[in-house]
Amino acid sequence: MSESETNAGFRAPPSSSEGAGQGVFATTHWSVVLSAQGQESPRSAKALETLCRAYWYPLYAFARRSGHGPAEAEDLTQGFFARLLEKDYLKDAAREKGRFRTFLLVALKRFLANEWDRQHAQKRGGFASIVSIDQEAAESRFQSEPAHHLRPDVLYDRQWATTLLDRAMARLQDEYVATGRAKLHEYLGNCLAKEESALPYAEIAARLNLSEAAVKMAVHRLRSRYREILRAEIAETVASPAEIEEELRHLFSAFGP
Repeated sequence: MSESETNAGFRAPPSSSEGAGQGVFATTHWSVVLSAQGQESPRSAKALETLCRAYWYPLYAFARRSGHGPAEAEDLTQGFFARLLEKDYLKDAAREKGRFRTFLLVALKRFLANEWDRQHAQKRGGFASIVSIDQEAAESRFQSEPAHHLRPDVLYDRQWATTLLDRAMARLQDEYVATGRAKLHEYLGNCLAKEESALPYAEIAARLNLSEAAVKMAVHRLRSRYREILRAEIAETVASPAEIEEELRHLFSAFGP
């Protein structure tokens, strides 16, 4: 791979989710759901289901941190999503500042307090499987969380932020692979957050047959694209573009002491 080829082909083609401007925002998931409140809308139902599949783990972690065992937490999560997709829980969404994250937690707390006894099946696994939950992987992830002293609400926000970051990273990697830049991403990926495992720019340049200046520019573009994708992910969970920066600040504060 030559330096000219890298510089010429580095920028990915614009995608429908790139950025968070008004034109793109009209198609995002949570705004679609909110715009269809009180109406039968297959598009809205599909958007809600897609969001639920993406953000099931923070709810599982909340249930676990609230004192439920692994099997019961899985049943709770599946039961909650089944109830959410069947019933009109959206009537209260506007009260929660329009954020999917906050709406979902408030709805889950209501479900745990008022619905669980009535909805709980007599035996394990009585609920329809709404999201794909890998019990072993979910429990391994939960047990590896180093801050189990956190309140359930705080742990929920932290796991939501982690899920969001993971989704943005996965989208970025997929984008590089799809545009023939998998090797570039392989060497630059650890440079996103300046991880200790990241190779020095000079070594990356030698391995890719590039100049060190070209590698620095590539890292700059990688980080810029990552920020765009991260904001696009957040845009799918809030009601308006004006909420993106505030939601970003809130989620990163979840990693504080």
